[in-house]
Amino acid sequence: MRKYLIAGNWKMNKDAAEGESLIADIALAVGKQTDVDVVVCPPYTGLESASKSVSDNEIELGAQNMHPAAAGAYTGEVAASMLRHLHVSYVILGHSERRTLFGETDAFINEKVLAAFENNLKPILCVGETIEEREADKTISVVTTQLNDGLKGVTAENAENLVIAYEPVWAIGTGKTATPEMAQEVHQKIREILTDLFGADAANGIQILYGGSMKPENADDLLAQADIDGGLIGGASLKAQSFIQLVESAISKS
Repeated sequence: MRKYLIAGNWKMNKDAAEGESLIADIALAVGKQTDVDVVVCPPYTGLESASKSVSDNEIELGAQNMHPAAAGAYTGEVAASMLRHLHVSYVILGHSERRTLFGETDAFINEKVLAAFENNLKPILCVGETIEEREADKTISVVTTQLNDGLKGVTAENAENLVIAYEPVWAIGTGKTATPEMAQEVHQKIREILTDLFGADAANGIQILYGGSMKPENADDLLAQADIDGGLIGGASLKAQSFIQLVESAISKS
């Protein structure tokens, strides 16, 4: 049985003090349970204080990005080893905002995925289509390419620590959400692609998250789908109560 995973992507929100307060509220409600994996992903500036805030509970820490190089002249970037030093366990890679706003390619994202594994970080690899690609019936083609290219060189052994997030770009921050059936269709296809890459045993153990405006109002229906194993949460992760409700929804289905 795969555990549900609820991960909060705070994006460029919350200073360190605000982050500590948010984690404290989340931890009070769901910080001791172990039925569902819970991850918070603050901005870089909040990682050190967040690391201390999660040290006495079951919440795990994630970063929103990293550079594939171990060190060097990469102004403004952060290496995987630096994240590990702060006890970061997960890192979001290939988010659509990184792809569209910063021009990240599948090949560059692949370098990051491999570097994450080399440093014992669990990559949350994001894949998904734009509204134009969906309307042109290219969803599966786009997702297949992003997975195959983003996971080059990844072994079945690595895949034990891999998380995939399906994020239809048209549903991020827009309030729009794929219907549970639409999301499940793509999640099922992702599972098939992962089976081709790593074998059925490894693929069946990989958590596939939905990352398109999951919120308390739609979480139950989304999480009821066979291949939706949790959520990569944006806006709803910035308020303790809504994030807690999402975790509780996952707990109720565990």
